[in-house]
Formats: sequence, structure tokens, C-alpha cells
Amino acid sequence: MDERATYKGAGVDIDAGNEAVMRMKEYIKSTFTPGVLTEIGTFGGMYELPLGGVERPVLVSSIDSVGTKLKVAFMMNKHDTMGHDLVNHCVNDILVQGAKPLFFLDYFGTGQLIPTVVVEVVKGLSEACRSAGCALIGGETAEMPGMYLAGEYDLAGCIVGLVDRSKVVDGSNVLPGDVLVGIASNGLHTNGYSLVRHIFFERAKWRIDQRVPELGMPLGEELLKPHRSYLQPVHTLLDEFDIHGMAHITGGGFYDNVPRALPADCQAAVDRRSWEVPTIFRLIQEMGAIAEPEMYRTFNMGIGYVLVAPKEQATAIVARLAEMGETSYMIGEVRKGSREVQVL
Repeated sequence: MDERATYKGAGVDIDAGNEAVMRMKEYIKSTFTPGVLTEIGTFGGMYELPLGGVERPVLVSSIDSVGTKLKVAFMMNKHDTMGHDLVNHCVNDILVQGAKPLFFLDYFGTGQLIPTVVVEVVKGLSEACRSAGCALIGGETAEMPGMYLAGEYDLAGCIVGLVDRSKVVDGSNVLPGDVLVGIASNGLHTNGYSLVRHIFFERAKWRIDQRVPELGMPLGEELLKPHRSYLQPVHTLLDEFDIHGMAHITGGGFYDNVPRALPADCQAAVDRRSWEVPTIFRLIQEMGAIAEPEMYRTFNMGIGYVLVAPKEQATAIVARLAEMGETSYMIGEVRKGSREVQVL
């Protein structure tokens, strides 16, 4: 008689999945806020909206992935920062409209489930969620043999936040004469990694552990710097200043993201001399012989988040950010025109 077929024999190990869930639980539980009404393992996560003081509640949601930055994590065999990348990216995306995060759900897909790897990823997700006051309320761990290369996985997530309708920031108040204030990034964040990997690993043949004097650290360490969150400083500013618009500088760089903070009859002029571009971006541009417009369309170039505010408040905003330990610059202004950006 032929040997009996099993799910494990086909490549799906339910026991490994259960082990991973058991090891994740302490991290996930640590993110639960008073609004969470369900335990880990229920079919759906229930959340009671905290509506105290909110007259017209608006839910703001976003979904994203880590992209090919995951390839660097695979090369480094380091997975604990990937959760920070994913959560912080999503937090910043809903922050642009003034929302505070309520809860987050993740998707982890792989060909063969390795409990130690998925637990490291969830540990990072949990740390980032706790920092944002956000509950990691649910997720999906999928083991799908034949779908992924050995040792690789995909990671995506969805966030839901809340803002009072009267406090929504949608760019409708932006006026010519407003000033753009840029808050510094800490590196590449999660964008442009397909180009970065092509330049460093395919063209230059550099090693992931190669120490780069210009960076003062190994290449892999620079490339794995987590995408940072702007939640705390920005919400402080929203309480103290008249912020007309905001943009998270992610995929599409300045050219695609800043216009999303502008009304139809305004354009933004960005002066690229107003801040010093970090070394990693200059190194990428020189090694790849990349044209300036391509750099500003692909990368954040050292500016991770942009605020649009009245000219008379811009200096005070930069000073307030400095008090909070943030580096920021007045990087441009709003002018009459069509919804576009000029990098001068």
C-alpha cells in the first residue's frame, strides 16, 4: 500500500504553526489596549472605539508592506526590525490626516514556517505597536509550500486609526505663502530597495557585511535602519500650531507625495540646498550615476515627513521640534499653480 499522505508531508507543519503562535502570545498580549475585547486566537478581533471627547469620529485606515527591504533582512538573517518598518510606515500614513492608531493586523506568508523567524518578526511588530499605543489585534500566518524561495517570507499589514472630523488634516487650508517644514529621516526607511540592491549587490558586487568608511558602519546595518515613526512629535505640533497639510515621503519621493498635501490650485517649491542630504543617498547617487530627479522621485533624501504651515509659524515649529529632539528644516514654500512639486 502506498504511504498515506499528510499535510506535513506536503510541506505544511501545523505543529510548527502552533508553536509559533504560543511563542508570539506574550508579545501580542503586551500591545492590548483597553479597547481590545477579544483574546488571542479568536476568528475576529473586536475593538471598542474610545469616543470620549470625539464628536464626529472618523476612522482612517491604510495597508502596506515592507517591500524588497525584506531581501536585506534575509541576507543579514536579522528579522526583528521588519515589524518596526511595517508598523511605523502605516502609522505615518494615517498620521498625515491627523489620526491616532487604534489597532493593527499583520500578514506573514512563507513557504516553510520557521518559528524563531516569525516570532522575531512579531516581536518587532509588537514593540512598534506598543510605542504607538496601538493594539496588535490580529493577524494571519500562512505556510504555503512552493510560493516562496527557501528562507524567505512576505510581510504586510493594515492599520486603523481615529480622528475627530473637526481635526482632519486634508490640505484644504493650504495657501500660497505657506512654508514646508521637513522633519529628518534616519535613512532609506522602506523605499527604493530594488534600486539600492541593484547598485550595491549586482553592479558593485559589495557584500552585505562590508564596512563602508563613508557610512561608519557595515552596509547591511545602514540598510536595515528601521523606518521611523513621527507620531509623537507631529501630534504635539497639531495641538500647538495651525498645520495646514502633511505628507509622508515614501514611494514616489517628493514628486509623488508632497502634491497629496496640496489643493488643486497650489504647487510646492522645494529648495534642495536647505538641508544636507545624508551620506547613504549621496553614495547611491554616485555609484549608480543616478540623475537628480530620479533620486527625488525614488528616495526621501533625508526628509521623512513634511508639514505645511503658515509662514509666521514656521520658525516656531522648527524650534519646537528641536525641543523634542527632532532635526527639521524649512525646505520650501507653497505657490499658486497646479498640484505639483518643483525641486529647485
